Amino acid sequence: MSHLNSPSRMLMSAAVGAAALVTTLLVPATSTQAAAVALPPTHAGFDYQIGGAYTPPAGVKVVTRDHTASPAAGLYNICYVNAFQVQPGAEGEWAADLLLRDSSGKIVYDKDWGEALLDVHTDAKRKRIAAQIGAQIDGCRDKGFQAVEPDNYDSYTRSAKLIAAADSQAYIKLLSARAHADNLAIAQKNTPELAGNRTTNGLDFAVAEECGQYDECGDYTSAFGNNVIVIEYTATGRTKACKGWGSTLSIVQRDVDVSPAGSGGYVRKTC
Repeated sequence: MSHLNSPSRMLMSAAVGAAALVTTLLVPATSTQAAAVALPPTHAGFDYQIGGAYTPPAGVKVVTRDHTASPAAGLYNICYVNAFQVQPGAEGEWAADLLLRDSSGKIVYDKDWGEALLDVHTDAKRKRIAAQIGAQIDGCRDKGFQAVEPDNYDSYTRSAKLIAAADSQAYIKLLSARAHADNLAIAQKNTPELAGNRTTNGLDFAVAEECGQYDECGDYTSAFGNNVIVIEYTATGRTKACKGWGSTLSIVQRDVDVSPAGSGGYVRKTC
């Protein structure tokens, strides 16, 4: 499951409803109809469970889980969707022409995670891909999630220049419109170089991997304020993030495989 990209890479429950609904915003012009969406509470206990769901630790108010999982009862739940790449071995779930190919016709992969890139470089393909990912976003809504986290926004940086930043932004606008139509907030995942365009792209909050490790947290807060969730994978990164942003942002350190609690590699630490 892809999640490590830095630096260049049911109803709202009463338990969090009051806190989350205090922070709302209007959907940007990417949606045909303005609607209020509830953002995650800021500077809150957070857990990143995309590698497998488990009972959230005490103090956690916000949790991210994969779109195939169910939300955690009583918390603000963010739904993880691999929106720009294909899960390892799942190429057959996509039309062949929607997988990015090089000049020799070979599929272009994210080499770190073994994931095929989706080809979002034309409007027609973007719409077809967005329809398929949009069905997953609808599923997040139906399960009772409050937000969606579309991963690999920065896949264009791994595309051998076959995809441009403008292509990825045109595509994410389709996803933000779909999320807002479902009354879901939508996160910008990583990609600090595009954070300044968050309003145009219809993005509501940020999920930043290793922004402490790579001194990028300020790039996100300059665009999103305190609506930034930070995941670090090293003690050094967590220390830096906590020192600079521990009083304002939601910060957690997880193991790189985001293993479920009880498994051998599980790590979870906070400020």
